[in-house]
Amino acid sequence: MPVTSTVSADGKDITIIISGRFDFAVQNEFRDCYHSTGPEDGVSFTIDMNKASYMDSSALGMLLMMREHLGGNSADITINSSSADISNILTVANFQSLFKIA
Repeated sequence: MPVTSTVSADGKDITIIISGRFDFAVQNEFRDCYHSTGPEDGVSFTIDMNKASYMDSSALGMLLMMREHLGGNSADITINSSSADISNILTVANFQSLFKIA
């Protein structure tokens, strides 16, 4: 499965793991990982893209929709990426001003 999630024991930290291609084909799976959580829940999210091999503009849009759903500027979302290509895409899109990039 290209998108999976894990929840900490206290339910306050959710990690969404992206494997392979991060594109429109995984939109529903990605949204299902955060959609039941709201900004009032005080949950922090980590998007683990260490196993992602590809990311397109629809993935950028999905990240923006997630951020908006979780409270916009108050959303606590960190994106982890070890791929130079994906890191470059995030930098060119100026996502470091919207998300924590690790």
